[in-house]
Amino acid sequence: MADVQLLEETTSLQALDATRQPMRLPEGPILRPGQNCWRVAQADRAAVLIDGAPYFAHLETALRNAQRSILIVGWDFDGSIRLCPDKCAEDSPPLGPLLRSLVEERPELEVRILVWSVAVVHAPGAPGPLIFGAEWQNHPRLHIKLDTHHPLYAAHHQKIVCIDDALAFVGGMDLTVERWDTDRHACDDPIRVKDDGTIYEPVHDLQMAVDGEAARSVAEVGYCRWKFATGEEVSLSPVSAAPWPSGLMPDFHNASVAIARTFPAWGEQSAVHEAAALTLDALAAAKKAIYIEAQYMTAPYVGDVLERHLANPDGPEIVVIQTHESHGWAEELVMGTNRDRLIRRLRKCEYQDRLRVYYPVIPDGKDGECQVLIHSKLVIVDDVFLRIGSSNLNNRSIGLDSECDLAIEATTDEMKSTIVRLRDRLLAEHLEVDPDLFTRTLADEDGSLIRAVERLNAGKRGLRAFDAMADDGPDVPALGTGLLDPLEPFEPLSLFRRRYD
Repeated sequence: MADVQLLEETTSLQALDATRQPMRLPEGPILRPGQNCWRVAQADRAAVLIDGAPYFAHLETALRNAQRSILIVGWDFDGSIRLCPDKCAEDSPPLGPLLRSLVEERPELEVRILVWSVAVVHAPGAPGPLIFGAEWQNHPRLHIKLDTHHPLYAAHHQKIVCIDDALAFVGGMDLTVERWDTDRHACDDPIRVKDDGTIYEPVHDLQMAVDGEAARSVAEVGYCRWKFATGEEVSLSPVSAAPWPSGLMPDFHNASVAIARTFPAWGEQSAVHEAAALTLDALAAAKKAIYIEAQYMTAPYVGDVLERHLANPDGPEIVVIQTHESHGWAEELVMGTNRDRLIRRLRKCEYQDRLRVYYPVIPDGKDGECQVLIHSKLVIVDDVFLRIGSSNLNNRSIGLDSECDLAIEATTDEMKSTIVRLRDRLLAEHLEVDPDLFTRTLADEDGSLIRAVERLNAGKRGLRAFDAMADDGPDVPALGTGLLDPLEPFEPLSLFRRRYD
């Protein structure tokens, strides 16, 4: 495998300073290895998995195909979850015991699970097994580690699963509780339950599957993280056929896939800001339409580039789907408040009629509605660019947390059509209409995403505009943002950085 120097290839935060200058559309391709992505590698197959139910089902199939290695890197992990809770327990046992059974059956299989250390107090999964262990973990070829190699207040936010170093899943979903859901997002789905029997809120998320050299590159990122956290160097497995799930239809064939990362400077690890630079370059390149799904969109640098587009009479339409309800006072204070302030800032632009910011709702069966948690981190630009990963559009995802995103830039008409179909499918899900109907409506509205959405947004399930699209209030970041949503580690913490011999 590549050595740890791959973590030292860095894109400076200076790249984000460009947002303060007059925007110039980039010439040539968006993807630029060494600047806004670490590497562009070939995938024989790539597929986008929409919502937790299909991702978890295909993941379980792939795990059962594993022969040599399983690497799981996450913000959280809970071995008690069942990947297919809609099946009986015999067909889909809890994840931890499933992994244990796989290593017992296959003498060459090694399982490594790396979890953010603060997950034991901050994340929704059960902390006990992460701290004290569990029976299923008791095997010499099954290793679970807590990753303490991060600055104070930083999170290891990557969500990666690699199987035999030949298949990789990257996106917004950890293997933990309260992630599974179908595209119905029913408010009262009895399968979507917590341990206490109550139903958790509907949740929408995305993951991308890749094989080939793209998967091996993702595995390199994961193994370098493992080495920094544990000191163990792991070599890539010999090249082999990908354990691709038989029921998973690829969206792309022979696609070049970019891997973009974020790491804060810590110990011998230099800062890497590829993911934010890639988002900036992709948004700046937009000509007709920007479609975003984001749990958080609060970062001023995102506002800068979108504001410049809205100030241009010939700029693109911008449609954003975000989470509306915040959880906890800190999230509401920083993410909720700054989300609304950024929306107001953009709404005040001269050509703001090209902007819509929505949140999705589902009827609750009682003449009311419940909201869908948007946990996806998606950017689609025109018909040329697709990015799925772990990076939110907030400050900490720029330079404080560790992140990993995958991106595809279309080079053929077929790839462009695939990106457009994916965007239309996502919007059709939120509007509960057939994707073909959305595509036809889009054509009837001369390609206007906003007019197509508003024409079809008439059902009980649909999209609601944020109050900040109409109300009065401040439009600059809230006081305390730099402390609660910082761009990079606090300098005084450098005294406590981990050092290597």
